[in-house]
Amino acid sequence: MTVVLMLTAPAAVTAHPAPDGFADLAERLSPAVVNISAAQRLDSDDRLPDFPEGSPLERFNDIFGDGPRIANSLGSGFIIDPEGIVVTNNHVIDGADEVEVSLPDGRVFPAQVIGTDPVTDLAVLRMETDENMPYVAFGDSDRARVGDWVIAIGNPYGLGGSLAAGVVSARGRDAGGRYDDYIQTDVAINTGNSGGPLFNMAGDVVGVNTMILSPTGASVGISLSIPSNIATRVVDQLVEFGETRRGWLGVSLQPVTPDMAESYDLETPYGVIIRNVEDNGPADEGGLRQGDLVLTFDGRRVRDDRFFTRQVAETEIGATVDLEIRRRDRPMTLSVTIGELVEEGAEEAAASNIDVIIPRTGAENEVFGMTLGPLTPQNRRRYRVHPDAEGVLVTEVDPTSDAAGKVRPGDVIEQVEFVTVETIADIRAITDEADGPLRFQLNRSGQYVMQSIRS
Repeated sequence: MTVVLMLTAPAAVTAHPAPDGFADLAERLSPAVVNISAAQRLDSDDRLPDFPEGSPLERFNDIFGDGPRIANSLGSGFIIDPEGIVVTNNHVIDGADEVEVSLPDGRVFPAQVIGTDPVTDLAVLRMETDENMPYVAFGDSDRARVGDWVIAIGNPYGLGGSLAAGVVSARGRDAGGRYDDYIQTDVAINTGNSGGPLFNMAGDVVGVNTMILSPTGASVGISLSIPSNIATRVVDQLVEFGETRRGWLGVSLQPVTPDMAESYDLETPYGVIIRNVEDNGPADEGGLRQGDLVLTFDGRRVRDDRFFTRQVAETEIGATVDLEIRRRDRPMTLSVTIGELVEEGAEEAAASNIDVIIPRTGAENEVFGMTLGPLTPQNRRRYRVHPDAEGVLVTEVDPTSDAAGKVRPGDVIEQVEFVTVETIADIRAITDEADGPLRFQLNRSGQYVMQSIRS
């Protein structure tokens, strides 16, 4: 038998040769990149005590003086408006009593902080000047692709006007923040580069250099920058209001795992599951319910929970958006009006320390690798079950089962395949007919969790 292999030619790729150099860009852009000097006066409680009379170190008291000592920090920034509006990192000027902006030509101007956003680590300053300043413009960070050339100009280790070049290494990096979507580059970023601009080859600012990942504290070729499309929204609000105003829905979220995607017949994991809905919040008033799977937000596919959080935060307060959801496998479209986020500290609920021994249950109480028990008052105290939880208690989880890592002792099974369960028999009536993974709705310390579990 003759086998004929049909090979498909790869798609044509447009080649972009490496630039001959960056001198023209440096000459054009450097005048708008500034050094930031922030000074903080320390109270007597924060300063070092004077050395005692007769001490060998007493002479240093005259050097330090009796006045309040000043702590200095150095960073970078860039001017975005001829009136002297400067963007930098919040951590560069955090707590500062005095801020100065130094231009490459040697001129120094005092500056006032007109707004900060610690969540994204951005700050906006206004230089005290009547002169027109050189400035640069933000570009579209969404167009920055892995492999694109980029350059950073800044103030590493106080060496102002330093340029470093490299490429975009990755997109969408997360460092643990709520709105993280960093651009990763291999540009040499070091202490003092914080707050400086990341330029593309057109001379547009596509990022604000913010942090490095390094075991040594110096650049090892992994630097992270805030994308300009996030920075511009924050900067515009800080300039207009002196603070950020973010959208809010009043929900907590759970990511969609591959197992969960399979149970919803999704080819790939995407979307978010609504874990909890805050009473009388925008989501509650818009009809969102616990367990809803949100697939699109305002016509855009929801990639994951971080994407959804950013989309909500960046949406105009008072705007009405459509959400395509699945509720118990039934498709629906809801219209929700975005509220305004108010940052508040979370309160921790006190838990009982009463120790009650729970007897081990037999195999008849084991389902999908989970040992189940009733929600008796003793079990509630032992496992610190949330008072609102109603259903069947999980007391043990087989570490070799599919439930391991998904379910914990103390979780309460409230629904299986969206059917409310009150007893182990209710669960068995559903699981005995299963020929694939099932969706379990759990109450975990008052938080809604959905897991897809195989037998």
